[in-house]
Amino acid sequence: MSFKRNKHKSRHSTLNSDNSLNRDSKFNHMYERRRKDFPTLGVNMSSYHTNSSLNKTKHRHRGMKSGNFPEEKKHKRRITFKRVILFVIAFVILYFGYTGVNFAVNMHKLFGGSVIDVFRTAHLKGSDTGRINILVAGNSSDDSGHQGADLTDSIMILSINTKNSTAYLLSVPRDLYVNIPGNGWSRINSAYDYGVSSNFSESGYPNGGMGLLEKVISKDFNLRIDYYALINYSAIRDAVNSVGGITVNIQSSDPRGLYDPSKDYTTNDHLVDLSNGLHKINGQQALDLARARGDAYGSYGYGNSDFTRTENQRMMILALKSKVLSAGTLSNPFKMANLFMALSKNIQTDINLPSAHSIYNVTKKVDNNNIQSLSFQSAYGKNLLTSYITSNGQDTLIPRAGLGDYSQIRDFISSISVVN
Repeated sequence: MSFKRNKHKSRHSTLNSDNSLNRDSKFNHMYERRRKDFPTLGVNMSSYHTNSSLNKTKHRHRGMKSGNFPEEKKHKRRITFKRVILFVIAFVILYFGYTGVNFAVNMHKLFGGSVIDVFRTAHLKGSDTGRINILVAGNSSDDSGHQGADLTDSIMILSINTKNSTAYLLSVPRDLYVNIPGNGWSRINSAYDYGVSSNFSESGYPNGGMGLLEKVISKDFNLRIDYYALINYSAIRDAVNSVGGITVNIQSSDPRGLYDPSKDYTTNDHLVDLSNGLHKINGQQALDLARARGDAYGSYGYGNSDFTRTENQRMMILALKSKVLSAGTLSNPFKMANLFMALSKNIQTDINLPSAHSIYNVTKKVDNNNIQSLSFQSAYGKNLLTSYITSNGQDTLIPRAGLGDYSQIRDFISSISVVN
């Protein structure tokens, strides 16, 4: 019996052992997970936090939230997202508010009027005839150290045909010898200076220097002037920089391009050194190109001296027009605000704000390919000017027809001003 009991006990012991092994094999992973739920010796209950999935389930069931729970993470993400949106909205409001105010202030400085006038248009002078003529003159009044800073060394006529959306830019040479009313014979670039010093005032013309210059041109050339703009050379530099530079196409008669070794004291480099072909230039380079005449020793590419300079000026005006009217500039309020800041500091005009709006509407329809770049030196292949030495030894230019005889120049202007 003892043997049997022992045998039975042995079988029972073996069975229990097998069951224990089976139990451990089956529930060992559960045991390990549950064991981690209990605090170790010496841990305060207040500092005890379980990471078990069971407690997470209980917390979720009870609606409780912990720093590591998905609900709180979602909540934090929502808060962060809202803050980002609010920041972006605030930034946009401040950005457009600043540029908008800046734009309005500079528009007012340039054209006068009120903010409401930005949205108004006006009936333009000359529009009934189908052509608007704007006298554009440039000087160096911004450079107090420049000798003869008030002389208008750049004079152009911008004429816009409102019927067929064409235009021309005609350069008037600064050395043209003319009879300036009340001051006698002199270079035409001194008319503005005389008008300023004499406080010119006459019915039908603007007051001051631009009024006297307008009278000389309208009388001698038999050309009606509707508006004027007086620009100092800094306008070129600042305007070009404000739109991120312009692209010019140098097509010099010299295969090497354009070179003027005169020193640019801003960059301590040559005034102009450009090969033939396309170049993207910044504001300072544009200013140098507008001023260079190639009269320094070692220059090349300036076979026509001042005529080459005015040709380059017309080229840059068209390049700037293209850049200003491009989508990248018009859609960028920061660039537009900087552009009008540059213009407001450097331009005087009798164009008011509604008229400026109307002129913009007209000029934006004029493609650069439909703008003629003209001069008296090359009037459809003819040179309408000739050299003339004055009684006091000044080297000037007069009409080829003779001193004071503008018949050929008038015929040329009349031919290019026909309204179709």
